[in-house]
Amino acid sequence: MGTTPSAVFNKVTLIGAGLIGSSLALAIRRAGLAGEVAIHDASAQVLAEVVELGLADQVFSDLGAAVADADLVVLATPLGSFGPLAQRMAPALKAGAILSDTGSVKGCVIRDVGPFVPEGVHFIPSHPVAGTEQSGPRAGFAELFDGHWCILTPVAGTDAGALSRLTEFWRGCGSEVELMEARHHDLVLAITSHVPHLIAYNIVGTADDLQTVAEGEVIKYSAGGFRDFTRIAASDPTMWRDVFLNNREAVLEMLGRFTEDLNVLQRAIRWGDGDTLFNLFTRTRAIRRSIVSAGQESAEANFGRNRKTPS
Repeated sequence: MGTTPSAVFNKVTLIGAGLIGSSLALAIRRAGLAGEVAIHDASAQVLAEVVELGLADQVFSDLGAAVADADLVVLATPLGSFGPLAQRMAPALKAGAILSDTGSVKGCVIRDVGPFVPEGVHFIPSHPVAGTEQSGPRAGFAELFDGHWCILTPVAGTDAGALSRLTEFWRGCGSEVELMEARHHDLVLAITSHVPHLIAYNIVGTADDLQTVAEGEVIKYSAGGFRDFTRIAASDPTMWRDVFLNNREAVLEMLGRFTEDLNVLQRAIRWGDGDTLFNLFTRTRAIRRSIVSAGQESAEANFGRNRKTPS
């Protein structure tokens, strides 16, 4: 298939067809960013869904064949698989190709993938800060990256031309692009994404463990706060297991700070310190408003959800 006038690459190969991979395929098609889109996945069932949905021009069960003539290869699988995949695909990558990824921890990507990148291949880790709790090829949608950040963490000596092309690619997918040092990225994402997910998993698990409250009551009377925690806690278990195992230092540091602040709140509630509570709630309300003002969330009531009319 020939390239279109807006194409950044002749061929893009996506490794993995979950939410991110399938959304990338659709975003590439929407903007005409590649002459050809190929997808590799280890699951025959997933590849069958990819074919059914028309997400790619080619599908491959063989990893080497999938990447052999690709100009851009994007790893979109759980972090724990990156190293073995990089080792297997390395001999098939062509000179001049760009190897990137979508993982939400960058230090481990540089650690696990970097040693296998062949001479002449441009390795540029990336992280599109976008997602939902859904997974699989059917969960993808072209608008997933629109208005969200994609953080690139180029390693020392990265080719400027390759970095420019990858930046253009992500902007074509709808993202705003930011460059960041990998360790700093991991610390920032620990507090903005990783720890909130861990808290959500823990709260939902605690509710499930409560033997004094019937399960039906937890579900029946789940208010907005608990309901939104369950949405986050429904995210892909394999992906998030790998995130916490690979960003443990930053997550543990942020958890330590969180625990200290939680102890302050605990004391304020115990001693009836309303001023401390009110001041914190006022400050955090302002943060919420700033997130909305930055376009990272909807200002609509109920997060823009359609309310069900009581029967």
